[in-house]
Amino acid sequence: MPDPLAVAFVTGVTPGKWQRIWRDRRPRGRLDLAPMTQAAALAALEAGTVHMVLARDVAADDDRHAIPLYREAPVVVAPKGSLVAGLDSVTLDELHSLDDVTVQPIDLENGTGEDAVALVAANVGVCVMPQSVARVLSRKDVVARPLVGAPDTGISLVWPAVGAHPLCDEFIGIVRGRTANSSR
Repeated sequence: MPDPLAVAFVTGVTPGKWQRIWRDRRPRGRLDLAPMTQAAALAALEAGTVHMVLARDVAADDDRHAIPLYREAPVVVAPKGSLVAGLDSVTLDELHSLDDVTVQPIDLENGTGEDAVALVAANVGVCVMPQSVARVLSRKDVVARPLVGAPDTGISLVWPAVGAHPLCDEFIGIVRGRTANSSR
């Protein structure tokens, strides 16, 4: 079978576990992992430069298959000494009631969120993002608090509906938790 299988992943996704399982099952096979923005990853999938994508909130359509893998809780990222930092969690109502707090926009489609976190660290408001992204972008001068009542996001494995790489099924089995001896 043709190697390697190229898989792009967005900020916050940690494909290391799946890569280890891949190596165990295919010692001579290669799995090429590439971190990308969501827009770049989906464009690469469409162009055929990657075979699969671990992406945020992508549904299946006529051009691609998508398997939902897990959901991510939202958090508020705030400056370390802020009012929000003193709370265990924040509700949407509490967040919107803070007159002196600006919620920085975050564009995970075209970026990683680093710019928004840098603004938060400079005490220019707060931002809302998936917990996994906040973990990756954590800094000593910001904190992340659970945001209660906000919609969560989902991570899906996405691949083309037509012309999929021959090893896609094997990777799908790995992310779904099938063992080497499992039957489909």
